[in-house]
Amino acid sequence: MSTATNEERVLHNYFRSSASYRVRIALNLKGLDYRYVPVHLNRNGGEQFSSEFKALNPHGLVPVLAEPGVQLSQSLAILEYLEEKYPQAPLLPATPEERGYVRQLALAIACEIHPLNNLRVLKYLSGTLGISDDAKNGWIQHWLRLGLQGLETELAHSVRRGAFCFGDTPTIADCCLVPQLFNAQRFNIDLAAYPTLAAIDRACQALPAFAAAHPARQPDSE
Repeated sequence: MSTATNEERVLHNYFRSSASYRVRIALNLKGLDYRYVPVHLNRNGGEQFSSEFKALNPHGLVPVLAEPGVQLSQSLAILEYLEEKYPQAPLLPATPEERGYVRQLALAIACEIHPLNNLRVLKYLSGTLGISDDAKNGWIQHWLRLGLQGLETELAHSVRRGAFCFGDTPTIADCCLVPQLFNAQRFNIDLAAYPTLAAIDRACQALPAFAAAHPARQPDSE
């Protein structure tokens, strides 16, 4: 795995990782170029467990962003760093109250919904605990539906919502929502049950920054 030289920014990531997807969107929205370094989460027992990658992130998780003087993991920490370091195309609104609300939405996705469907959790369920594929899929769908319904209700009634989660420009909440909806569709969740979320997703997907970050358009896409 390579770290950044004096002239480059590197994103160590996996095409289908929700956390990686969030960071790709944010980099694109801010117009920041980067070198894509794939870390395959399934090949060879998981490249994230290699000694080389764990030297970058001892937790063995993607993504890792490296640029001169900085090496960060945890997608929301990376998003906050990018927001502070590169304030162009802001991903947080103007006031503390509004920023708190946007962070609330982002954290509801990244800390409540996503961890229960993360790859290492699913592998523990099917491997160590030996549950069936049907039971595992039931687990995935239960937690996705529960979390998405909460977001749907919240955003459907929010006076702050515009074309996006907050207003009419994307924020870190949208950077988190779009990858989570991609995952939901992978696991056969019908987004028709969440019309507000689906409308926000359509607005996001119409933007080149989101389209270019889509897993199907990454160099390690399978």
